[in-house]
Amino acid sequence: MIRRIIKIDEEKCNGCGACAKACHEGAIDMIDGKARLTREHYCDGLGDCLPNCPTGAITFEEREAPAYDEAAVKAAQAKKAQASACACPGSAPKTFAPKAPAPAAAPSAQQASTSQLRQWPVQIKLAPVSAPFYEGAKLLVAADCSAYAYANFHADFIRGRVTLIGCPKLDAVDYSDKLTEIIASNDIKSVTVVRMEVPCCGGIENAVKKALQQSGKFIPWQVVTIATDGRILDEA
Repeated sequence: MIRRIIKIDEEKCNGCGACAKACHEGAIDMIDGKARLTREHYCDGLGDCLPNCPTGAITFEEREAPAYDEAAVKAAQAKKAQASACACPGSAPKTFAPKAPAPAAAPSAQQASTSQLRQWPVQIKLAPVSAPFYEGAKLLVAADCSAYAYANFHADFIRGRVTLIGCPKLDAVDYSDKLTEIIASNDIKSVTVVRMEVPCCGGIENAVKKALQQSGKFIPWQVVTIATDGRILDEA
């Protein structure tokens, strides 16, 4: 059928993702750093996404397209709401200031180590896309094994950073889309990747690299590789 539907000019799209968030029907996805109308039957042709586009990349056009499927949209919305309702209660975002280490009781006593974690949750899969702790943050994206292998992980890497961890092998997911949203939606100042020397850990480095490219932002980033015996092998 011929009907009114949105048109996205990928040349003008800056990948900010504002249109995807504004589309209540879920017709738009961010793919390779660009907004795309991936579900034409979800688009109602009303254009809630238009005023949210900062570059004017979205317009209307009259063309052949599937009919708007309200039932499918409501089913998808209900599924998304159910997934949110079943989310782990412990994944609620929290921000806290690390405490200074307690002074040593005697010259020979060893100072107690103090956590330098600034926020919760830390798992990439559980982390929110937007949260106050991201604003102006230095982001640490680390393979979860690295904190066990490197003895001074809190002092050398977590301190002063917002921490996200994951394992690309065990989680069997591509973190790049989630990380793209986080980087694109927030004022991230830098990204540090800490990975292990094992080949499968390259997945977390590649996800960050892809996310930075897809975000369209130019942010300083570095990769630190930890050996299985706890040594720092490489800083690039």
